[in-house]
Amino acid sequence: MNDTSRHQTTMKYMEYHPLPIYSTQNTTPNISMPEYNATECATILIPQELFLTLGLVSLVENILVVLAIIKNRNLHSPMYYFICCLAVSDMLVSVSNVVETMFMLLHDNGLLMMMPNMMKNLDNVIDIMICSSVVSSLSFLSTIAADRYITIFYALRYHSIMTTQRAVCIIVVVWLASVTASTFFIFYYTNNAVIICLVTFFFITLVFTAVLYMHMFILAHVHSRRIMAFHKSRRQAMSMKGAITLTILLGVFIICWAPFFLHLILILTCPQNPHCKCFFSHFNLFLILIICNSLIDPLIYAYRSQELRKTLKELVLCSWCFVM
Repeated sequence: MNDTSRHQTTMKYMEYHPLPIYSTQNTTPNISMPEYNATECATILIPQELFLTLGLVSLVENILVVLAIIKNRNLHSPMYYFICCLAVSDMLVSVSNVVETMFMLLHDNGLLMMMPNMMKNLDNVIDIMICSSVVSSLSFLSTIAADRYITIFYALRYHSIMTTQRAVCIIVVVWLASVTASTFFIFYYTNNAVIICLVTFFFITLVFTAVLYMHMFILAHVHSRRIMAFHKSRRQAMSMKGAITLTILLGVFIICWAPFFLHLILILTCPQNPHCKCFFSHFNLFLILIICNSLIDPLIYAYRSQELRKTLKELVLCSWCFVM
């Protein structure tokens, strides 16, 4: 393997051909890559070490977020439970990236020999983890949007509507659905219907979340004076702060994952078009953006939540003292 092999071994949906990724006849990926003019559209090579570094930093950040939410009882609320699950979704991307990069580095340096079946199984596991990450991330972003919506417009009934038990049930259902759907997607990735389902799910969740946010911000602004008159301005401010935080998270998610979903759309619409092939060649940049999403999210949590930021500082200081 070399730096370009990541294009051939990571995520079947990043491939723009309906062929199996691995052949049992030899030890190298059996991929028929469409040709494009290298002078017009050169592939951007990114060092494996950069993938590994970003993956490790992202993994540490998201682990700290999960530990902070578990440690601080003030963060034991449905919204933070959902944020915790969002951090776990980001961890799936980080873990899959770190594992794959380590295997590739070991293989490149002749320290590890991998049989075709082993490579195929590893590839399937990594693909399922990444696909589970995107499905669960979209699901939890929509869930958090619904939670903020209830907080703002059904404030007096919020604790009876969004109970801890109900939040746990939602989390379990989302994870089961994400893993099941991702496994199905990966094993039937050659079927265009699977790609259509994934793209459709992406747009449905984005539209659902966007509609909720628009309604929240418009009506919250209209009723802000009335809410202040009832001495609920602090609750309103907290709810709107949470909504703004999740709006930022959604925006970052769209920016980082949009090239991937555009890639899927182009697979369906113009797989042989030279311009589309040029877009396909920038796979490494798409993957870097996806990893950056899992790296940026914890920074947004910490920046927007003083309580979480305080707990994260305590965890970092305790870890530093323990190491010293």
